Amino acid sequence: MATGRTHRPATRSRGIPEATVARLPLYLRALTALSERSVPTVSSEELAAAAGVNSAKLRKDFSYLGSYGTRGVGYDVEYLVYQISRELGLTQDWPVAIVGIGNLGAALANYGGFASRGFRVAALIDADPAMAGTPVAGIAVQHTDDLDRIISDNGVSIGVITTPPGAAQQVCDRLVAAGVTSILNFAPTVLSVPDGVDVRKVDLSIELQILAFHEQRKAGEEAAADGRTVAEDDADDAPPMRATPTGRKGPDGDMPAVMPA
Repeated sequence: MATGRTHRPATRSRGIPEATVARLPLYLRALTALSERSVPTVSSEELAAAAGVNSAKLRKDFSYLGSYGTRGVGYDVEYLVYQISRELGLTQDWPVAIVGIGNLGAALANYGGFASRGFRVAALIDADPAMAGTPVAGIAVQHTDDLDRIISDNGVSIGVITTPPGAAQQVCDRLVAAGVTSILNFAPTVLSVPDGVDVRKVDLSIELQILAFHEQRKAGEEAAADGRTVAEDDADDAPPMRATPTGRKGPDGDMPAVMPA
């Protein structure tokens, strides 16, 4: 089976927009769920709803793959799974190295979903000498002193960084120098990489902060709605306003039509 070091996905050469590439895993996840339920075909509307996008955008995305479905039938689920998997490079074996085997790194190493999606955790690396040789998910942790050799021996082109933020850039530099060309960064810091190296950042705290913003906005909207209701109720309970020559009522009583000089 091919390794990630010698084969690269063809999405860029085919001219597929990055926004479309970012949605392909969403489609694949929805299609995989359908496949597991033995659903043979799916309409663009059904698949779009399952992936959380609109059907027009889905059809546009699939046109880049050369897949247009069949009128009145929809898309063949198994063929689309294959098509998207091939486009994403998931029909190959991608060896992955995780650097930083704390709680998060260990959790990722134990995640069973990688293998079914074309990824193989090939190496676990940590800077703590006490961790060396410790088995995690059936793989012995190796020390960062051997990082270059580990990357080379396992043909790793994808590195996952789960270190504290202060160590992330140094680890990134070493991974890049060793030949890693794609990095998934869980450390809460921005990494600087040379051209030709792709970085995807996963920051759970940022996602939570965005959710907090939406919660605050919803609370504000509810409070505003409650305020309007109270004002309307007060207006209904107020005594009727007595008419004046000008139709206005001042804070001290009726306002005359002509103010004295």
